[in-house]
Amino acid sequence: MQSSKYQGYKTQPSGKSPHKHLYRSLPPIRSIAQNTTSEHDVETPHGRIHCTMKGVPKGDRPVILTFHDIGLNHKTCFDSMFQHEDMQEIMQHFAVCHVDAPGQHEGANTFSTGYEYPSMDLLSESLPLVLKHFGLKSVIGMAVGAGAYILARFALDYPMLVEGLVLININPCAEGWMDWAANKVTPLPDMLIGHLFGKEEISNNHDLIATYRHHIMNDMNQYNLQHFVKAYNSRRDLEIERPIPGGKVTVRTLTCPSLLVVGDSSPAVDAVVSSSTHSVILNMADCGGLPMVDQPAKLTEAFKYFIQGMGYMPAASMTRLVRSRTASGSSIHSMEGNRSRSHTNEGNRSRSHTNEKRGRSHTDSMEGTANSSAALKSTEVSC
Repeated sequence: MQSSKYQGYKTQPSGKSPHKHLYRSLPPIRSIAQNTTSEHDVETPHGRIHCTMKGVPKGDRPVILTFHDIGLNHKTCFDSMFQHEDMQEIMQHFAVCHVDAPGQHEGANTFSTGYEYPSMDLLSESLPLVLKHFGLKSVIGMAVGAGAYILARFALDYPMLVEGLVLININPCAEGWMDWAANKVTPLPDMLIGHLFGKEEISNNHDLIATYRHHIMNDMNQYNLQHFVKAYNSRRDLEIERPIPGGKVTVRTLTCPSLLVVGDSSPAVDAVVSSSTHSVILNMADCGGLPMVDQPAKLTEAFKYFIQGMGYMPAASMTRLVRSRTASGSSIHSMEGNRSRSHTNEGNRSRSHTNEKRGRSHTDSMEGTANSSAALKSTEVSC
Protein backbone atom coordinates (compact mmCIF):
# COMPACT_ATOMS: atom_id res chain seq x y z
CA MET A 1 0.00 0.00 0.00
CA GLN A 2 1.38 3.39 -0.91
CA SER A 3 1.57 5.71 2.07
CA SER A 4 0.69 8.70 -0.10
CA LYS A 5 -2.55 7.02 -0.97
CA TYR A 6 -3.76 6.99 2.64
CA GLN A 7 -2.03 10.01 4.12
CA GLY A 8 -3.16 10.49 7.70
CA TYR A 9 -3.14 6.79 8.61
CA LYS A 10 -0.10 5.12 10.13
CA THR A 11 0.67 1.45 9.92
CA GLN A 12 2.09 -1.05 12.31
CA PRO A 13 5.46 -2.63 11.45
CA SER A 14 5.15 -5.02 8.54
CA GLY A 15 6.17 -8.65 8.46
CA LYS A 16 3.13 -10.47 9.76
CA SER A 17 0.70 -9.77 6.94
CA PRO A 18 0.75 -8.35 3.42
CA HIS A 19 -2.01 -6.01 4.61
CA LYS A 20 -0.58 -3.64 7.21
CA HIS A 21 -3.03 -3.03 10.01
CA LEU A 22 -3.97 0.56 10.65
CA TYR A 23 -3.98 2.13 14.05
CA ARG A 24 -5.53 5.38 15.05
CA SER A 25 -3.71 8.50 13.91
CA LEU A 26 -6.63 10.38 12.43
CA PRO A 27 -7.67 13.99 11.97
CA PRO A 28 -10.07 15.48 14.55
CA ILE A 29 -13.74 14.58 14.19
CA ARG A 30 -15.69 17.20 12.31
CA SER A 31 -18.44 19.03 14.09
CA ILE A 32 -21.75 18.12 12.48
CA ALA A 33 -24.96 19.70 13.73
CA GLN A 34 -27.22 17.38 15.70
CA ASN A 35 -29.92 15.59 13.69
CA THR A 36 -28.64 16.87 10.37
CA THR A 37 -28.01 15.07 7.11
CA SER A 38 -25.07 16.00 4.93
CA GLU A 39 -24.02 14.56 1.57
CA HIS A 40 -20.40 14.25 0.50
CA ASP A 41 -18.53 13.10 -2.59
CA VAL A 42 -15.36 11.49 -1.29
CA GLU A 43 -12.49 11.49 -3.77
CA THR A 44 -10.60 8.20 -4.06
CA PRO A 45 -8.04 6.88 -6.56
CA HIS A 46 -10.89 4.88 -8.11
CA GLY A 47 -13.50 7.59 -8.47
CA ARG A 48 -15.89 9.51 -6.25
CA ILE A 49 -17.85 7.71 -3.58
CA HIS A 50 -21.10 9.37 -2.56
CA CYS A 51 -21.70 9.29 1.19
CA THR A 52 -24.57 10.49 3.35
CA MET A 53 -23.86 11.26 7.00
CA LYS A 54 -26.80 11.32 9.39
CA GLY A 55 -26.33 12.54 12.94
CA VAL A 56 -23.25 13.48 14.90
CA PRO A 57 -20.17 11.25 15.32
CA LYS A 58 -19.76 10.98 19.08
CA GLY A 59 -16.19 11.03 20.33
CA ASP A 60 -14.54 7.61 20.23
CA ARG A 61 -17.82 5.82 19.62
CA PRO A 62 -17.96 4.04 16.24
CA VAL A 63 -20.23 5.19 13.45
CA ILE A 64 -22.65 2.79 11.77
CA LEU A 65 -21.47 2.45 8.18
CA THR A 66 -23.77 0.90 5.58
CA PHE A 67 -23.14 -0.45 2.09
CA HIS A 68 -25.89 -1.54 -0.31
CA ASP A 69 -26.29 -4.42 -2.77
CA ILE A 70 -26.23 -4.39 -6.58
CA GLY A 71 -29.37 -2.90 -8.10
CA LEU A 72 -29.86 -0.70 -5.03
CA ASN A 73 -28.53 2.44 -3.42
CA HIS A 74 -28.52 3.39 0.23
CA LYS A 75 -32.07 4.74 0.10
CA THR A 76 -33.79 1.76 -1.53
CA CYS A 77 -31.69 -0.61 0.55
CA PHE A 78 -31.85 0.91 4.04
CA ASP A 79 -34.54 3.60 4.28
CA SER A 80 -37.23 1.14 5.42
CA MET A 81 -35.12 0.16 8.39
CA PHE A 82 -33.43 3.42 9.32
CA GLN A 83 -36.68 5.39 9.13
CA HIS A 84 -38.51 2.83 11.28
CA GLU A 85 -39.54 4.09 14.70
CA ASP A 86 -37.62 1.33 16.49
CA MET A 87 -34.37 2.44 14.85
CA GLN A 88 -34.56 5.95 16.28
CA GLU A 89 -33.27 4.82 19.66
CA ILE A 90 -30.10 3.47 18.04
CA MET A 91 -29.63 6.62 16.01
CA GLN A 92 -29.70 8.66 19.23
CA HIS A 93 -26.50 6.86 20.20
CA PHE A 94 -24.75 6.48 16.85
CA ALA A 95 -24.25 8.55 13.74
CA VAL A 96 -24.83 6.72 10.45
CA CYS A 97 -22.74 6.95 7.30
CA HIS A 98 -24.45 5.53 4.22
CA VAL A 99 -22.01 4.69 1.42
CA ASP A 100 -23.13 4.43 -2.20
CA ALA A 101 -20.91 2.56 -4.64
CA PRO A 102 -19.53 4.77 -7.45
CA GLY A 103 -22.27 5.84 -9.84
CA GLN A 104 -25.13 4.17 -7.95
CA HIS A 105 -26.61 7.09 -5.99
CA GLU A 106 -29.63 9.08 -7.09
CA GLY A 107 -28.87 11.46 -9.94
CA ALA A 108 -25.41 10.00 -10.60
CA ASN A 109 -23.72 11.18 -13.78
CA THR A 110 -22.89 8.58 -16.41
CA PHE A 111 -19.31 7.39 -16.30
CA SER A 112 -17.09 8.79 -19.00
CA THR A 113 -15.95 6.51 -21.81
CA GLY A 114 -12.93 4.52 -20.75
CA TYR A 115 -13.64 4.75 -17.01
CA GLU A 116 -12.45 1.57 -15.31
CA TYR A 117 -14.85 0.58 -12.55
CA PRO A 118 -13.11 -0.53 -9.36
CA SER A 119 -13.16 -4.18 -8.37
CA MET A 120 -14.69 -5.35 -5.09
CA ASP A 121 -11.19 -5.37 -3.61
CA LEU A 122 -10.51 -1.80 -4.69
CA LEU A 123 -13.85 -0.62 -3.34
CA SER A 124 -12.92 -2.03 0.07
CA GLU A 125 -9.53 -0.34 -0.23
CA SER A 126 -11.33 2.98 -0.74
CA LEU A 127 -13.19 2.84 2.58
CA PRO A 128 -10.27 4.11 4.73
CA LEU A 129 -10.51 7.33 2.72
CA VAL A 130 -14.19 7.58 3.64
CA LEU A 131 -13.30 7.26 7.32
CA LYS A 132 -10.52 9.81 6.91
CA HIS A 133 -12.85 12.26 5.17
CA PHE A 134 -15.22 12.26 8.16
CA GLY A 135 -12.50 11.86 10.78
CA LEU A 136 -13.88 8.52 11.97
CA LYS A 137 -11.84 6.19 14.15
CA SER A 138 -13.90 3.02 13.76
CA VAL A 139 -17.20 1.71 12.40
CA ILE A 140 -19.87 -0.89 12.96
CA GLY A 141 -20.66 -2.15 9.47
CA MET A 142 -24.08 -3.13 8.16
CA ALA A 143 -24.24 -4.24 4.55
CA VAL A 144 -26.17 -6.36 2.07
CA GLY A 145 -25.00 -8.66 -0.73
CA ALA A 146 -22.24 -6.94 -2.68
CA GLY A 147 -21.88 -4.40 0.12
CA ALA A 148 -21.52 -7.23 2.66
CA TYR A 149 -18.70 -8.71 0.59
CA ILE A 150 -16.96 -5.31 0.44
CA LEU A 151 -17.25 -4.66 4.19
CA ALA A 152 -16.09 -8.18 5.03
CA ARG A 153 -12.96 -7.67 2.95
CA PHE A 154 -12.49 -4.25 4.55
CA ALA A 155 -12.66 -5.85 8.01
CA LEU A 156 -10.16 -8.53 6.99
CA ASP A 157 -7.66 -5.96 5.72
CA TYR A 158 -8.24 -3.23 8.34
CA PRO A 159 -9.40 -4.96 11.53
CA MET A 160 -8.46 -2.01 13.72
CA LEU A 161 -11.09 0.12 11.97
CA VAL A 162 -14.03 -2.29 12.30
CA GLU A 163 -15.65 -3.02 15.68
CA GLY A 164 -18.47 -5.22 14.43
CA LEU A 165 -20.25 -6.42 11.30
CA VAL A 166 -23.85 -7.21 10.43
CA LEU A 167 -23.71 -8.87 7.01
CA ILE A 168 -26.98 -9.59 5.20
CA ASN A 169 -27.06 -12.08 2.31
CA ILE A 170 -23.29 -12.32 2.06
CA ASN A 171 -21.77 -14.64 -0.55
CA PRO A 172 -18.03 -14.93 0.13
CA CYS A 173 -17.38 -17.16 -2.89
CA ALA A 174 -16.47 -16.23 -6.44
CA GLU A 175 -19.23 -16.62 -8.99
CA GLY A 176 -19.43 -20.11 -10.48
CA TRP A 177 -19.24 -20.61 -14.21
CA MET A 178 -22.88 -21.77 -14.41
CA ASP A 179 -24.07 -18.58 -12.72
CA TRP A 180 -21.79 -16.59 -14.99
CA ALA A 181 -23.29 -18.23 -18.09
CA ALA A 182 -26.85 -17.72 -16.84
CA ASN A 183 -26.23 -14.04 -16.12
CA LYS A 184 -24.87 -13.56 -19.62
CA VAL A 185 -28.20 -14.47 -21.20
CA THR A 186 -30.56 -13.00 -18.58
CA PRO A 187 -31.75 -9.38 -18.95
CA LEU A 188 -30.21 -7.18 -16.27
CA PRO A 189 -33.48 -6.32 -14.45
CA ASP A 190 -34.48 -10.00 -14.30
CA MET A 191 -31.04 -11.02 -13.07
CA LEU A 192 -31.12 -8.42 -10.32
CA ILE A 193 -34.65 -9.34 -9.21
CA GLY A 194 -33.54 -12.98 -9.00
CA HIS A 195 -30.51 -11.92 -6.98
CA LEU A 196 -32.45 -9.77 -4.52
CA PHE A 197 -35.60 -11.84 -4.02
CA GLY A 198 -36.54 -15.49 -3.58
CA LYS A 199 -38.81 -17.39 -5.92
CA GLU A 200 -41.67 -17.30 -3.42
CA GLU A 201 -41.52 -13.52 -3.19
CA ILE A 202 -41.32 -13.12 -6.96
CA SER A 203 -44.40 -15.30 -7.38
CA ASN A 204 -46.50 -13.91 -4.55
CA ASN A 205 -45.46 -10.37 -3.66
CA HIS A 206 -46.17 -8.64 -6.96
CA ASP A 207 -46.32 -5.10 -5.55
CA LEU A 208 -42.89 -5.36 -3.91
CA ILE A 209 -41.29 -6.86 -7.02
CA ALA A 210 -42.91 -4.25 -9.27
CA THR A 211 -41.61 -1.46 -7.03
CA TYR A 212 -38.03 -2.67 -7.16
CA ARG A 213 -38.16 -3.54 -10.83
CA HIS A 214 -39.34 0.02 -11.55
CA HIS A 215 -36.52 1.39 -9.42
CA ILE A 216 -33.90 -0.72 -11.21
CA MET A 217 -35.15 0.22 -14.67
CA ASN A 218 -36.00 3.88 -14.13
CA ASP A 219 -34.13 5.28 -11.14
CA MET A 220 -30.73 3.66 -11.61
CA ASN A 221 -28.22 4.83 -14.21
CA GLN A 222 -28.19 1.70 -16.38
CA TYR A 223 -24.67 2.18 -17.72
CA ASN A 224 -23.23 2.71 -14.25
CA LEU A 225 -25.26 -0.17 -12.85
CA GLN A 226 -23.86 -2.60 -15.39
CA HIS A 227 -20.34 -1.72 -14.25
CA PHE A 228 -21.15 -2.38 -10.59
CA VAL A 229 -22.87 -5.68 -11.41
CA LYS A 230 -19.90 -6.77 -13.53
CA ALA A 231 -17.51 -5.94 -10.70
CA TYR A 232 -19.54 -8.00 -8.23
CA ASN A 233 -19.85 -10.94 -10.60
CA SER A 234 -16.06 -10.84 -11.07
CA ARG A 235 -15.31 -11.05 -7.34
CA ARG A 236 -12.85 -13.57 -5.99
CA ASP A 237 -13.21 -15.79 -2.93
CA LEU A 238 -12.88 -14.00 0.39
CA GLU A 239 -11.02 -17.08 1.70
CA ILE A 240 -12.15 -16.62 5.28
CA GLU A 241 -10.93 -19.55 7.35
CA ARG A 242 -11.78 -20.96 10.76
CA PRO A 243 -9.06 -20.48 13.39
CA ILE A 244 -7.71 -23.55 15.15
CA PRO A 245 -9.22 -23.62 18.68
CA GLY A 246 -6.56 -22.95 21.28
CA GLY A 247 -3.92 -22.29 18.68
CA LYS A 248 -2.36 -19.18 17.24
CA VAL A 249 -4.43 -17.12 14.83
CA THR A 250 -2.50 -17.80 11.66
CA VAL A 251 -5.42 -17.96 9.26
CA ARG A 252 -7.29 -15.14 7.56
CA THR A 253 -10.45 -14.59 9.56
CA LEU A 254 -12.74 -11.89 10.89
CA THR A 255 -11.62 -10.78 14.34
CA CYS A 256 -14.60 -8.58 15.17
CA PRO A 257 -18.05 -9.74 16.36
CA SER A 258 -20.04 -10.71 13.26
CA LEU A 259 -23.73 -11.42 12.67
CA LEU A 260 -24.82 -12.97 9.39
CA VAL A 261 -28.47 -12.34 8.52
CA VAL A 262 -30.64 -14.05 5.92
CA GLY A 263 -34.37 -14.43 5.34
CA ASP A 264 -35.68 -17.98 5.35
CA SER A 265 -36.89 -17.64 1.74
CA SER A 266 -33.94 -15.62 0.51
CA PRO A 267 -31.99 -16.80 -2.56
CA ALA A 268 -28.84 -16.28 -0.48
CA VAL A 269 -29.59 -18.88 2.22
CA ASP A 270 -27.14 -21.51 1.00
CA ALA A 271 -24.35 -18.97 0.47
CA VAL A 272 -24.80 -17.47 3.94
CA VAL A 273 -24.84 -20.84 5.69
CA SER A 274 -21.72 -21.97 3.86
CA SER A 275 -19.87 -18.82 4.95
CA SER A 276 -20.50 -19.25 8.69
CA THR A 277 -16.94 -20.09 9.66
CA HIS A 278 -16.82 -17.64 12.54
CA SER A 279 -20.17 -15.96 12.99
CA VAL A 280 -23.71 -16.15 14.31
CA ILE A 281 -26.33 -16.73 11.64
CA LEU A 282 -29.70 -15.08 12.18
CA ASN A 283 -32.25 -16.91 10.00
CA MET A 284 -35.33 -14.69 9.89
CA ALA A 285 -38.68 -16.44 9.54
CA ASP A 286 -41.39 -15.06 7.26
CA CYS A 287 -38.77 -13.04 5.49
CA GLY A 288 -37.48 -12.90 1.94
CA GLY A 289 -34.43 -11.47 0.27
CA LEU A 290 -34.40 -8.06 1.95
CA PRO A 291 -34.90 -8.43 5.74
CA MET A 292 -34.49 -4.68 6.28
CA VAL A 293 -37.52 -4.17 4.02
CA ASP A 294 -39.61 -7.22 5.01
CA GLN A 295 -38.92 -7.19 8.74
CA PRO A 296 -37.35 -3.83 9.71
CA ALA A 297 -38.57 -3.98 13.32
CA LYS A 298 -37.28 -7.49 13.89
CA LEU A 299 -33.92 -6.76 12.28
CA THR A 300 -33.61 -3.56 14.32
CA GLU A 301 -34.22 -5.53 17.51
CA ALA A 302 -31.54 -8.04 16.54
CA PHE A 303 -29.19 -5.15 15.81
CA LYS A 304 -29.83 -3.73 19.29
CA TYR A 305 -28.88 -7.06 20.88
CA PHE A 306 -25.78 -7.18 18.71
CA ILE A 307 -24.75 -3.67 19.79
CA GLN A 308 -25.43 -4.53 23.42
CA GLY A 309 -23.17 -7.56 23.06
CA MET A 310 -20.40 -5.16 22.07
CA GLY A 311 -20.90 -3.17 25.27
CA TYR A 312 -23.03 -0.29 23.96
CA MET A 313 -26.58 0.82 24.78
CA PRO A 314 -26.95 -1.25 27.96
CA ALA A 315 -30.34 0.30 28.73
CA ALA A 316 -31.84 -0.14 25.25
CA SER A 317 -35.47 -1.25 25.25
CA MET A 318 -36.19 -4.73 23.93
CA THR A 319 -39.73 -5.70 22.99
CA ARG A 320 -39.94 -7.89 19.91
CA LEU A 321 -37.35 -10.66 20.05
CA VAL A 322 -38.42 -12.18 23.35
CA ARG A 323 -37.15 -15.69 22.79
CA SER A 324 -35.50 -17.31 19.78
CA ARG A 325 -34.55 -20.92 19.45
CA THR A 326 -31.31 -22.26 18.18
CA ALA A 327 -31.69 -23.94 14.79
CA SER A 328 -28.50 -25.97 14.93
CA GLY A 329 -26.46 -28.03 17.33
CA SER A 330 -23.27 -26.16 16.59
CA SER A 331 -21.01 -25.42 19.51
CA ILE A 332 -20.62 -21.88 20.75
CA HIS A 333 -17.10 -20.60 20.85
CA SER A 334 -15.68 -17.23 21.59
CA MET A 335 -13.40 -15.24 19.38
CA GLU A 336 -9.66 -14.86 19.69
CA GLY A 337 -7.80 -11.72 20.51
CA ASN A 338 -8.31 -8.96 23.01
CA ARG A 339 -10.21 -5.91 21.81
CA SER A 340 -10.28 -3.39 24.63
CA ARG A 341 -11.40 0.18 24.03
CA SER A 342 -12.39 3.15 26.14
CA HIS A 343 -15.44 5.12 25.01
CA THR A 344 -16.72 8.49 26.13
CA ASN A 345 -19.78 8.68 28.39
CA GLU A 346 -19.71 4.93 28.95
CA GLY A 347 -16.61 4.40 31.04
CA ASN A 348 -13.86 1.92 30.40
CA ARG A 349 -14.92 -1.38 28.95
CA SER A 350 -12.82 -4.38 28.12
CA ARG A 351 -13.91 -7.11 25.73
CA SER A 352 -11.76 -10.18 26.24
CA HIS A 353 -12.46 -12.96 23.74
CA THR A 354 -11.45 -16.28 25.28
CA ASN A 355 -12.60 -19.85 24.89
CA GLU A 356 -14.45 -19.91 28.18
CA LYS A 357 -17.84 -20.99 26.79
CA ARG A 358 -16.86 -23.84 24.55
CA GLY A 359 -19.00 -26.29 26.50
CA ARG A 360 -22.34 -24.74 25.56
CA SER A 361 -24.18 -26.32 22.65
CA HIS A 362 -27.01 -23.89 22.03
CA THR A 363 -28.40 -20.49 22.81
CA ASP A 364 -31.96 -19.84 23.93
CA SER A 365 -32.39 -16.28 22.77
CA MET A 366 -30.90 -13.34 20.97
CA GLU A 367 -30.80 -11.65 24.38
CA GLY A 368 -28.43 -14.33 25.63
CA THR A 369 -26.32 -13.76 22.56
CA ALA A 370 -26.04 -10.06 23.25
CA ASN A 371 -25.39 -10.27 26.95
CA SER A 372 -22.55 -12.73 26.53
CA SER A 373 -19.14 -11.11 26.24
CA ALA A 374 -18.10 -13.81 23.80
CA ALA A 375 -19.02 -13.89 20.15
CA LEU A 376 -20.65 -17.01 18.75
CA LYS A 377 -19.04 -19.22 16.18
CA SER A 378 -21.00 -21.04 13.49
CA THR A 379 -24.26 -20.79 15.40
CA GLU A 380 -27.63 -20.47 13.69
CA VAL A 381 -30.42 -18.61 15.45
CA SER A 382 -33.98 -18.40 14.17
CA CYS A 383 -36.39 -15.61 14.95
